[in-house]
Amino acid sequence: MRYFSMVASASTPGPNSKPDLTSQSRQHPHPRATGVRPTLPPFVDWPAFPFEGDLRIKPLQEPVDAEPPRRGDRQEQCAACHTPDSAYLWSNERWRLKSPPAPSGLPVVVILEPRAHLDLGDLSTMHAAELGVLTVRLERAIRSLESVAQVHVNRWGDGTAHLQQWFLARPAGYLQLRGPFMTMWDEILPPVEEHEWQMNLEYIAAWLTDD
Repeated sequence: MRYFSMVASASTPGPNSKPDLTSQSRQHPHPRATGVRPTLPPFVDWPAFPFEGDLRIKPLQEPVDAEPPRRGDRQEQCAACHTPDSAYLWSNERWRLKSPPAPSGLPVVVILEPRAHLDLGDLSTMHAAELGVLTVRLERAIRSLESVAQVHVNRWGDGTAHLQQWFLARPAGYLQLRGPFMTMWDEILPPVEEHEWQMNLEYIAAWLTDD
């Protein structure tokens, strides 16, 4: 929670953007303390936080003895490995780019995957170097859209075993969407127009194709 608060405070400027670390009313016990429900963290009062009203923190569940397998841990069951190139926006010998199947609240959300069944820590030196170059190229392409102010780049390791690096565009002018809560806003906001969404995706695919 402390790490999340530091990241959110660094990326969410403006009024109430910095938590009051000296306030005893905001201090909460260690999350593993049994029978104690922690108090709400300071970021619930920040302008970027998408919810208001009465909120409660869920009690922390006991840790499991063994973690469950992730989706596609076995390559023969991996959805990405069995999806044809025609379902992707762009592809080359080692990488492919896709989008969610329908528009969401953000102007652009795209996902970069290696063609081979690899997670982040499995990448070869060549794959790692290419990932860096493609990350920069995609960020530039998305940020060059008039409707986009900034681009967030994320990787979550708990979903699928096949590496997915997400690129999420913050729409220009919407300062309330700054910071790590933007993924929540993406599902809260009404979807962008289908035509605009398709145009943005075609533009990004063309940018990658144009070497």
